[in-house]
Amino acid sequence: MTLQLTVPNMACSACVTTITEAVKAIDTSAIVEADPKTKLVNIETQQSETAIKAAITAAGYTVAP
Repeated sequence: MTLQLTVPNMACSACVTTITEAVKAIDTSAIVEADPKTKLVNIETQQSETAIKAAITAAGYTVAP
């Protein structure tokens, strides 16, 4: 499943790394592409959208509805 999420408080490449690590902690095979300029995160995962959003939120980021 492919998710496209908006993360308004993702500001830099360190944020991208943190978000990527948070997603890969619950799905090691996930493919994460994030762009701090557009605030968009594209994730190819087997996990549910709820689980992915929870992981990103737990890492300290906000996921826009």
